[in-house]
Amino acid sequence: MPIVYSITTKVATEIAPRWLQWMQEVHIPALLNTGYFTAHQLLQLLDQDDSEGPTYSLQLSTQSRVQYETYIQQCAPALREEAFRLWGNQFISFRSILEVVN
Repeated sequence: MPIVYSITTKVATEIAPRWLQWMQEVHIPALLNTGYFTAHQLLQLLDQDDSEGPTYSLQLSTQSRVQYETYIQQCAPALREEAFRLWGNQFISFRSILEVVN
């Protein structure tokens, strides 16, 4: 079954433009280059309190739970470490996995 890996991130106002550029030009291409994801969408949440910064949702599609779990084990730690190295505590993320049913 296809899986969607969803990463929702609240970004501090002071880094938001640079973070968004980094996501689009560096981080998302790195995620796709792992070979585990077949498509993506980057979305901005609208009905959120943006007083401390915008909230984004990155949706990554993969072919199976096995593909997702392999990514998590083999690639995710280094990519997460890079994000924390660059942005420190100026963002917070939570992750979900969803199964495509239709």
